Amino acid sequence: MTKPIVRKRRCAIYTRKSSEEGLEQEFNSLDAQREACEAYIASQRSEGWLLVRDRYDDGGISGGTLDRPGLQRLIADIEDGLVDVVVVYKIDRLSRSLADFAKLARVFDRNDVTFVSVTQSFNTTTSMGRLTLNILLSFAQFEREVTAERIRDKFAASRRKGMWMGGVPPWGYRVENRKLVIDEDRAEHVRWIFARFIEIGSGTELAREVEKRGLRTPRGNRIDKKFLYRILNNRVYIGEAVHKGESYPGEHQAIIDRATWDKVHAILKESPRKRAARTRAETPALLKGLLYGPDGAAFSPTHTRKGGKLYRYYVSQTVLKHGAGTCPIGRVPAGEIEAAVIDQLRAVFRQPEIVAGTWKAAKAKNGGITEADARTALQQLDPLWDELFPVEQARIVSLLIERIDIGTEGLDIRLRVDGLHGLAREMMAGDMGAAA
Repeated sequence: MTKPIVRKRRCAIYTRKSSEEGLEQEFNSLDAQREACEAYIASQRSEGWLLVRDRYDDGGISGGTLDRPGLQRLIADIEDGLVDVVVVYKIDRLSRSLADFAKLARVFDRNDVTFVSVTQSFNTTTSMGRLTLNILLSFAQFEREVTAERIRDKFAASRRKGMWMGGVPPWGYRVENRKLVIDEDRAEHVRWIFARFIEIGSGTELAREVEKRGLRTPRGNRIDKKFLYRILNNRVYIGEAVHKGESYPGEHQAIIDRATWDKVHAILKESPRKRAARTRAETPALLKGLLYGPDGAAFSPTHTRKGGKLYRYYVSQTVLKHGAGTCPIGRVPAGEIEAAVIDQLRAVFRQPEIVAGTWKAAKAKNGGITEADARTALQQLDPLWDELFPVEQARIVSLLIERIDIGTEGLDIRLRVDGLHGLAREMMAGDMGAAA
């Protein structure tokens, strides 16, 4: 009687271990799994089972993901038709996720591959085997989820006790014996950042000052506005531990006191748009309401940022309403035209007829004023100008200038005579020194 022909079935063994602990040993968990699978394959030699040479091992990798080097090589060989049977020691070595195993099952079915667990006897080619597989996978997933819940609960309980639970320590701290310890060098920078923010109230300006100081993140990167706001909002700096939005007293020492924290967050409660508007109000455009173009339309101050740098301009209302090209001078750089106007004002103060006219007007109010007094008062404005606050500079310009017409040939400045008299009186009375 002729013996039936037994078809050869190529068997691939897959092994996995979640942690790296013990992998350095000469005979580790992966070797134990493989030895059991090899023995099972040998017992099925009469059925044509043959072990393939390639090893598919994943050491120190969780079963909650399919992104494993050994598993991906196994899938690739299955797709190439090099494997007929996948053998594992236990089903959860292949996957602990029901959804992930469903994806693997589709790969097995598509390539007519059988899946076998040597400690849980079943075969996925039968309906009972698939039912058993789903039951075992459900328990494996349940065990994984319960373990994850226990870990999360332990983590939350530890945070409630104020313990440091790992990760990158906040800037200004270092980790010693699994606890946060103040790094005094960086802690001083943190204190300066909080104090300086209280003074200027602007994250953008603070980022510029931090850049000038040459400060860097722990990884050596540039400190930007986002990094600064993370520092200013991190309750670790006041000695607290935070978990899921709730804060608890921490085991570590605070770098920032509560009063400083409260001042910073009183500023942060105000929207950045309002703070920016207030900053602009404190430093108004010098020529706002004074500048007019060739067509008689007023010029309005505006600004833009490129590469973190601020660029200021004055733009014609004609251009704003009707588009570019509708005015021969559409916009002008603010710094250049403001400097040109100030230079002309300084030249005006040195003209004899201006000095004489100012003296006569001032003398009518105060008979004791001499022409030399008026000349000295007007000449004081030149060295004093750069020491004045921007608000005071804008007030003086609006006091002295009635209108500025800008054309293709240059500037035409119309002065206020009464303004010159008033300015001279202020300077002779010493009021300008108080404004600086």
